[in-house]
Formats: sequence, structure tokens, C-alpha cells
Amino acid sequence: MSAATNKRLIQQIFAVAGNPDPSARDRALFTASLADDATWVVTGQYSWSRTFAGKVSILNDLHGHVRSRLKERARTVAHNFIADGDYVVVEAKGDNVTTEGARYDNDYCLVFRLEDGKIKEVREYCDSILTEKALGRFPEPPAVRVS
Repeated sequence: MSAATNKRLIQQIFAVAGNPDPSARDRALFTASLADDATWVVTGQYSWSRTFAGKVSILNDLHGHVRSRLKERARTVAHNFIADGDYVVVEAKGDNVTTEGARYDNDYCLVFRLEDGKIKEVREYCDSILTEKALGRFPEPPAVRVS
């Protein structure tokens, strides 16, 4: 796929997901565009920093936890797209309220790597202190029992 095609896909995903009307926000295009073996890397060295491996983990573990902490469907508004080959970089701003009523308006730089029209990797850069202040620490995975 060309850089222009990749950029257009990511722009379409953000246009639908960033709708000001929470009932009109739709994740279907994002979900359909996410490769089954995609990874989402939350960068940094805080409780959210980890790699979510696979579409199911990204949608359920990462995005599912974020949804559980927000009052309405998450809204991230993109304001800059840069594309080069298989990569699309997005600068964006959150527009969210937590279940406790606190604002969560993080700034993001998201680096998407696409392959054959599918999102294969996302690297997320954001204000880690704000994330933990507004959303709390990311839950630790359950302990593995050895018999």
C-alpha cells in the first residue's frame, strides 16, 4: 500500500472514532483494520508500559480497561498526520472524562505501522504522569499458578 493510502485509512479511523457525538463514535473500521497479530506498545517506564500482543489483547486488555475508566466512549482527536511508506504518525489530543468526573485530555503521538492495509503495530507516546493520575495504575496480570 502507498503512504497516501495508509494515511487515508488512519485519517478515516480517527474521523469516525473522534466524532464529538459519543453515540456516533464507531470503532468498526479500526477493529477491521487491526491485524490479528498486531502489537500495541505503550512506551515509557510506568505501570501502563507494556506490549499488548494480538488484536484480542489490544481490544480487550488495553482498550477495554481504558473504556472501563471513562464516562463515555473514548475520544481522541487527531490534528496532524505524517505518512512515509508503511508508517503513519499521528499527533492527537484526548477529550475524555473519567468515571470520577476528572478530565483526561492527554496528548499523544501514535506511530502506526501498516502491512497490506492492516495495522500491524502501534507505538504510543503520551504523558505517563497524567495517565496514572487520571486513570490510575494499570492492573497487574493475574499471577500464574504452578502446580
